[in-house]
Amino acid sequence: MITPATPKSWYLPSKPHKFCPGCGHGIVLKALGEAIDELEIQDETVFGCDIGCSLLAWDFFACDSTQTHHGRTTPVMVGIKRTRPELVCIGYMGDGGGYSIGSQHLVNAAVRNENVTLILVNNTNYGMTGGQMAPTTLPGQKTETSPYGRDAETTGNPTKGPEFVAALTGEGAYVARGTVSKYKQLKRFIKNALKNQIEGKGFSFVEILATCPTNWRTNAQQTWHFLEDEMEQYFPVGELKSSHGKGDK
Repeated sequence: MITPATPKSWYLPSKPHKFCPGCGHGIVLKALGEAIDELEIQDETVFGCDIGCSLLAWDFFACDSTQTHHGRTTPVMVGIKRTRPELVCIGYMGDGGGYSIGSQHLVNAAVRNENVTLILVNNTNYGMTGGQMAPTTLPGQKTETSPYGRDAETTGNPTKGPEFVAALTGEGAYVARGTVSKYKQLKRFIKNALKNQIEGKGFSFVEILATCPTNWRTNAQQTWHFLEDEMEQYFPVGELKSSHGKGDK
């Protein structure tokens, strides 16, 4: 039997993971695991996850981990980092936890340039609770609470988190948007965000475009089409702010 290659930092007794088939979270967490391995920071890492689909990652890694109340992952990781600055603190959340109930924490942590790394998964809906409209739902996209498609005139436009975080942060911050369709680039963005924290430069934020075929009600071809041809067109992928030089597109 062939054993699949997995990051050394993964907690193997919790595998296979509990995410739906086709969900992008598993790809994101593999990239994060490989970045932790390559930087050799497993023993110094604290991983915090939000309520929502992200809570299924609470036992993903063989490192200190904590699950927070919904929307409160950012202040918990900031508190740990301020108490133990030698640790590498990673907050993991969905678009609801980061851009809705947790938006005030994201904004203020960015303004204060807190030296933590936040990873936010954007799948354009509230996946855990049945696929309702989220801050990132695209105009015209149908969800459980927008059955005729999102009306931007009534509900506003989708939140572009990396853009507003880049505008709020000062020098030293790292801000990027990746996608599960470009794995090598995604892992590089995550690794750069972790390096930025390790080097003490300040706030690091990576939004990641991810798939949700269960709530999108899409087959494999339709799922990839929505990700690459619709999401990636509305949410441009690349580095928006980096102290490593010119942003990667």
